Amino acid sequence: MKKFSVPSGGFRKILIVKPSSFGDVLHGLPVLHALSQRFPQAEIHWVVAKAFASILEDHPLIDRLWVIDKDSWKRPGRLASTFSELRRLRRGLRDEKFDLVIDLQGLFRSAMIVHFTGAPESVGFESAREGARFFYRYRVRTETELHAVEKNLLLARFVGCEPAEPRFPLPHPGDPPPIVKSLGPYAVIAPSAGTLVKRWPAECFARLVSLLPIPAVIVTGRSDAALGSEIARLCGPGVISLAGKTSLKELGAVIKSAQFLVTCDSGPMHLAAALGVPVFSIFGPTDPVRTGPYGNIHTVIRRELPCSPCFTRKSCSDWRCIRDITPEMVLQAIADKKR
Repeated sequence: MKKFSVPSGGFRKILIVKPSSFGDVLHGLPVLHALSQRFPQAEIHWVVAKAFASILEDHPLIDRLWVIDKDSWKRPGRLASTFSELRRLRRGLRDEKFDLVIDLQGLFRSAMIVHFTGAPESVGFESAREGARFFYRYRVRTETELHAVEKNLLLARFVGCEPAEPRFPLPHPGDPPPIVKSLGPYAVIAPSAGTLVKRWPAECFARLVSLLPIPAVIVTGRSDAALGSEIARLCGPGVISLAGKTSLKELGAVIKSAQFLVTCDSGPMHLAAALGVPVFSIFGPTDPVRTGPYGNIHTVIRRELPCSPCFTRKSCSDWRCIRDITPEMVLQAIADKKR
């Protein structure tokens, strides 16, 4: 590994490249905080995907957001407009003359953005995929069994930031909607997950809601609104469903005021952890050591099986890791935490 040297006057302008996903962007926040503490005079910019830009909008530590429509780059019919967007992005980034670029994503697309900047100092992971590592001047080795937050902070420490307790600076999400504020103490149920194999069945969520001692609010993204509606239907009267009805900032407001969140391995899980709200998270094929809710106030409910975690993204014929977790097990975990 090449030796990294911080300039005597620090850095003038820094770019963080972390476009997606929801949880991954949140995992980058401790790096933002660490850089702002170590280099308080530096401008800090961030490249983020359009779908998650609202998480970082109006952030007091970010001088400029570079919003990319990366999902449209994959569409063959938009090839010409994609090339135009990439040319504009390259020109704009190069004109900024960044001193330092940190790639927290570690994919070819993010490494290409690093290359666009022409920055003299660029840092990424030795384990970056798709050949991304060859675009960095400095490559940092990390352990496999390391939480994503701690892995990201290794890059911050490499460029001179002092080791410290991770902080998740987020703009204040505001107040939850009146229908939620009128409930008194409540729980949030977030049944979505990035892949179907990570989801707990809808009937299990509905059964849990019926057992909870406080009201529940169901939240999902727009693409999973039908899932939230199905759980609400199974619950019957009394449950509040905001499925598909909240922006990311509104979601933050609903979660921030909750007593706790019940979810799977999902973006809302990481949002609740960043906001300091206790999480009860149901894990199946993924590894909570790497991507679980960060912090000791949270609880992971999982089965200890020889095949888990398997990290599969496809359907499994023996789905015990999720199927065998009962609503009563989750309720007991909640009760145990309150003792």
